[in-house]
Amino acid sequence: MKNYYIGIMSGTSMDGIDAVLTEISSDGKAQVLLHQEVPMAQSLRNTYFQLQGPSQNELHIEALAANQLAQHYHLAVTGILKSSQLKNTDIRAIGAHGQTIRHQPQAHDGIGYTKQSLNPALLAELSGIDVIADFRSRDIAAGGQGAPLVPAFHAAQFADQEAIAILNIGGIANLSLISANSPTTIVGFDCGPGNALMDDWIYSQCQRTYDSEGQWAASGKSIEKLLQSMIGDSFFKQIPPKSTGRDLFNLQWLSHHLEATKTSQAAPEDIQATLLLLTARSIAEALKAHAPKTQRLLICGGGIKNAALIHQIRSLCDWIPSENIQSTASKGIDPQTVEAAAFAWLAWAFKEKRPANLPAVTGAKGLRVLGALYPA
Repeated sequence: MKNYYIGIMSGTSMDGIDAVLTEISSDGKAQVLLHQEVPMAQSLRNTYFQLQGPSQNELHIEALAANQLAQHYHLAVTGILKSSQLKNTDIRAIGAHGQTIRHQPQAHDGIGYTKQSLNPALLAELSGIDVIADFRSRDIAAGGQGAPLVPAFHAAQFADQEAIAILNIGGIANLSLISANSPTTIVGFDCGPGNALMDDWIYSQCQRTYDSEGQWAASGKSIEKLLQSMIGDSFFKQIPPKSTGRDLFNLQWLSHHLEATKTSQAAPEDIQATLLLLTARSIAEALKAHAPKTQRLLICGGGIKNAALIHQIRSLCDWIPSENIQSTASKGIDPQTVEAAAFAWLAWAFKEKRPANLPAVTGAKGLRVLGALYPA
């Protein structure tokens, strides 16, 4: 029996669901065979935005949203099985991330929590396939951040003879910094907002879910005092391990900085241009601080489609040869599928009883097997 795993990811941007069929070898190398996208219903997207903060009747609303998300995930699984002509019994497991609605590690009582909304039991029932979910909680229980989890997958897939950095630009941007000839020597952390603030701002102003190729941002001019206010947030000064999400980087956070700098009446496209520069600059400064000798940068995630953002990153990371700033496609994995493939790989690690966290990345006390099993 081949080692087929399905990975499903719905990220901070909430712009849709990515699912992949992978074949994973005994040494943990993943080959992406199929990619399936399922749009997230606008009503569900709105519900998850509501659940990012306190609201009335949260438990009831989240439980129904979790059911609906499981049904969306099942649509993706059905599409993969149909396209591949495989049966559900051919798949060893589904690695399902769920939708993060709160991420507060080490907060409140010193342990904190993370909450990914999903009904994995329903997904197992609908699909007839083992589901592995809730990957972050075990790391948090061990004193870690529970995120980012993809650096372990990045190391397994992309480690090479040279030092390499992998940049994932989802709703949040995160970096994996892998030393030459030593895939176990890795630093990984969230470096700040990716697409989340830009997506939220353009939706609030233009009712568009994202800024296609960064064209709206490119039509504006960045506002220096607003940029300086935002980049001064204490998150950017924190030393890794660190992780973040919409708990911090949201429209309320932006409004605070707009009011503090008296720029709330600025042209909306100028604010968008400033948000784009914030993402690019926080990435470049994190790279400069933690991997100043990096000579190769691989980029994945939805942000790679934002041409204006990628141009700005290239400009600010001017110590890296331009030809060495590439998509992960140059290493054999479509940039749109890397995160979903990571959750297929995490399901494989669970099945193989292999630890999948990196204490140097998350701050956990040690290596842990991640995830919880919901049998078919």
